[in-house]
Amino acid sequence: MTVVAHRRRSPRIYFPDLISRCPYPLRYNPHCERASAESKAWLMSGCKLSKKKRAAFHGLKGGLLTAMCYPLADYEQFRVCCDWINYLFHLDNICDEMDDHATVSTASEIIGALRDPHGFRPSSAVGRLTKSFWRRLSSKASAGAQRRFIETFELFFHAVAQQARDRESGNIPDLESYIAMRRDTSGCKPCWALIEYANDLDLPDWVMEHPCVRGLEEAANDLVTWSNDIFSYNVEQANGDTHNMIVVVQTQEKLDLQAAVDYVGELCVGCIDRFEALRHALPSWGPEIDEQLQVYVDGLGDWMIGNLVWSFETERYFGRAGRKVRSELSVALLPRRK
Repeated sequence: MTVVAHRRRSPRIYFPDLISRCPYPLRYNPHCERASAESKAWLMSGCKLSKKKRAAFHGLKGGLLTAMCYPLADYEQFRVCCDWINYLFHLDNICDEMDDHATVSTASEIIGALRDPHGFRPSSAVGRLTKSFWRRLSSKASAGAQRRFIETFELFFHAVAQQARDRESGNIPDLESYIAMRRDTSGCKPCWALIEYANDLDLPDWVMEHPCVRGLEEAANDLVTWSNDIFSYNVEQANGDTHNMIVVVQTQEKLDLQAAVDYVGELCVGCIDRFEALRHALPSWGPEIDEQLQVYVDGLGDWMIGNLVWSFETERYFGRAGRKVRSELSVALLPRRK
């Protein structure tokens, strides 16, 4: 008699089909290939990466994300956007390894380079990279876009420092607190300022501060970040990282893993509904402003659909199985790394 040993199948996570629910067209910048190669060389020449981190950086496909999120930018502006996206992911990676004191020190270096791009003398690789892309960005961006970029980047560092404190203490915040913090740790808000830069927009503050415009930015930010929490959860839980909406929902709502994923998925669909409602509620400020604002709102839509599609193209979350995961909308739960 032959005894057949059966391996226990790993539990699986099933994802919501957010791409089919997102109604915005996927657009692609034709400058992607050249600018992406140059941008990767720029970042790797500006900081020392281990062989493992270099491989991960190539698998990131930051240029592809940039191409789908800034599809209308000309070459010069698109290249700056590529540098920013690659830089932001690099910064996100190093911030994950910092405590709150190191985060504050890094923030001081970066904000110094932004506020005084000609006189500031950075002492770190990330400071020099900041000065490099900011001098190019600030030469063409409107004054309002520059100010919004710096102000929201400062918010990013305040939130990342809080995240570091939570990580050290093992604190899992309540959902409301997490949402407020995640809107800043995402880094989306400075990316919205780059929509203005990439499309040569010069929108007045009183338009950008209107509740409908702020609400559109918030809805786009929420979709990008909450869907990211769904797709990145598997890798993060394997590394013991709890800064994720799935963990927060499980803890607060006393849900199992799949129920928490479904819960966050429904919230993501709500972001799209919220964005659509606000888009149709926008007031008119005259033909010139309305035309520019339409480009800006379309740019937020580019980010919403572009980030969803990129999540399955990058190797950051699913290795080289991203397209298979997109087709099956499920993935085996990874074991915890010791």
